[in-house]
Amino acid sequence: MMLQVFLSISLLAGAAGLQAKELNEPAPDFTLKSRSGENLRLEDFRGQVVMLNFWASWCGPCRQEMPLMDDIYEQYKDLGFTVLAVNVDENREEAHRFLDKVPVNYPILYDPESQVSEQYNVQAMPTTVMIDRNGNARFLHYGYKPGYEDDYEKQIRQLVRE
Repeated sequence: MMLQVFLSISLLAGAAGLQAKELNEPAPDFTLKSRSGENLRLEDFRGQVVMLNFWASWCGPCRQEMPLMDDIYEQYKDLGFTVLAVNVDENREEAHRFLDKVPVNYPILYDPESQVSEQYNVQAMPTTVMIDRNGNARFLHYGYKPGYEDDYEKQIRQLVRE
């Protein structure tokens, strides 16, 4: 509940041009179906740094960001880092068409009814939450502009070292 309140407050600040916000709240656990067909649970990634990214196929900044996130994933995955990309399209086929054009190597999860998006109070696309090894949401990003990936990498390096 506290994370939802904080995310709501942060969204208002984000609308005023705030790029990222530091926080330290437990990340709500969830289980979603992955593109590979298996169910993935956030709790199963405890011990890793997780970049939780909410995206949609119709989102221009998401389309720009996803290949960059794949580069980051490839660079840091051997250090206990992963990306979980949660697609919010109601029609999974739209996500598949996009991923056929822009393939990525990290797990894609589907939230067609926006249940997890609601848990995280996602109100902007993309929304990215950096989660530490202990399962705490530590950094929150709304939207994407070129250069945000530099901030992502700084945060990942910080969290991987902790």
